[in-house]
Amino acid sequence: MTDEGPSARPLAVDDPAPAAGSDPIALLFADLSDELRRFVQGVVRDPDLADDVMQATFVKALEHGHEARSETSRGWLFRVAFHEALATRRRALMRDQGHRRLATLRPRAEADSPEVPLIREETVALVREALGTLSEDQRRVVLARVYEEKTFAEIAGETGWPLGTVLTRMRRALEKMRKTMRPGG
Repeated sequence: MTDEGPSARPLAVDDPAPAAGSDPIALLFADLSDELRRFVQGVVRDPDLADDVMQATFVKALEHGHEARSETSRGWLFRVAFHEALATRRRALMRDQGHRRLATLRPRAEADSPEVPLIREETVALVREALGTLSEDQRRVVLARVYEEKTFAEIAGETGWPLGTVLTRMRRALEKMRKTMRPGG
């Protein structure tokens, strides 16, 4: 794969499907998709997650595959698939852990006293109010970190902001929320 010719440009969603033999990415997919799927399933151990990883892998191949040298394209594709599989598995694990935490907290808290649901509602209202005081950029970082459980590096990658900027926005957002949520704040 070289940077010359029409195959150097990533395919857009509305591009017609490449004819077999005309696009190195299409050839790579045809040659390696079964082997790559088995590899990915071995990493994620879930056929549905494997489908997601395969899709993400070939999206990256379409976007960046032209940057790999033809003699290393197979290894590059497997490395991309491995990293996508690990990220997908990590997100699924974090989501499952969050669900387990919520499942164990709710019955115990409600059993403590009848005031707990009222306190929880009041706290939720305070947090919503505090989120409303944040700038759009600060709110975006907080929501991605807390509710989507993304790492700061993932947030930086998605927004295009430097990592230090993301960290600073989170710190300032938390400080502002603390002040807003304090009694008399």
